[in-house]
Amino acid sequence: MVYLGMSTEQLSKKTTHLMIDPEDISSEFENKTTKKNKKVDINLLMDKVREEKKKEKKENLIFISLIASVVLITGAIASF
Repeated sequence: MVYLGMSTEQLSKKTTHLMIDPEDISSEFENKTTKKNKKVDINLLMDKVREEKKKEKKENLIFISLIASVVLITGAIASF
């Protein structure tokens, strides 16, 4: 018979690593409050979106051209 449980001694050893330092909490709180006070420029966000769309269009064009070239090459080989 195999016993797959853990003793309380093993559990207590593992839970000691889960303690949170109060200084970590205060530093995280300060970081969150400073991030909230920053303003966001909508033009920068729109530029990023436009760049991503251009990149997607370029990737799609490359993908379609590869598929078309494979079809043409396969057709040329099959016709001989």
